[in-house]
Amino acid sequence: MSIKTKKTLLNVFKWAVLLIIMFFLLFPIYWVVLTSFKTNMESYLYPPTFLPKAPTLEGFINLFTNYPEFFIYYKNNIIVSALSTILVCMVALFSGYALSRVRINWNKYVIAFLLFSQMFPVVSRLISLYGLLRDWGLLNTTAGLVLSITAGQLPFSITLMASFFDAVPRDLEEAAFIDGASRFKTMFQVVMPLVIPGLLAVGIYSFLVAWDDYLYASTLIQNDALRTLSTGVTLRYLGELSYDWSLVNSISVVGTLPMVFVFFFFQKYMIKGLTAGAVKG
Repeated sequence: MSIKTKKTLLNVFKWAVLLIIMFFLLFPIYWVVLTSFKTNMESYLYPPTFLPKAPTLEGFINLFTNYPEFFIYYKNNIIVSALSTILVCMVALFSGYALSRVRINWNKYVIAFLLFSQMFPVVSRLISLYGLLRDWGLLNTTAGLVLSITAGQLPFSITLMASFFDAVPRDLEEAAFIDGASRFKTMFQVVMPLVIPGLLAVGIYSFLVAWDDYLYASTLIQNDALRTLSTGVTLRYLGELSYDWSLVNSISVVGTLPMVFVFFFFQKYMIKGLTAGAVKG
């Protein structure tokens, strides 16, 4: 067998493996979208139909006309995700800059502590977090939920922003200091424009994590009017004995749209930010 034939077979094998992986990754998305255009009776058929016999918008029409509480959950999800993203970006921006530029003997211990905190699952922090929010009067409030989600994302976001600042040459700041610029002016006018892709990457990451949150919301929120989308859908639309799969999948499609749009429009900035932050010097 010639070398050219071996390379061709190797490429075919690689593409076959990639196609199999893509199939397993994309098939659940295809099935959710497909089921949203079926009737509830057809969604229970066995063997299942891989194309709707009679495509219908019954699930979407039913959702928008008979379930007004869905829009309350949707609004709450947007508010919580937006506020937590803003807080994470603000804190990570200043903390990452300080961690990158202010060199002290404790820096490595701070970074190690931030990384160490990521080893604990969310469930292990919920008991103590529940008690703290109860004592502070923030239990069952939007503010308490936003602060909890923000705190959970900060360790990773701070270390990520610090790596973005590390990629910016210090010579630029030293030149600005020589010209008489203050620390804040140097940060916002010299360094900040160079780390915008990284800040966007942190913002997108924070928004996606907050939008998908379930554990914090289900534990810290009991008032139905304050529930977010994930907990509201689970508690209200998933029955004990049977599900309206057409409705549930219609909700899933509508609930996924903001994440799809955010990732679609900011994908290049996120990839650019992540790759820039991964390389120093």
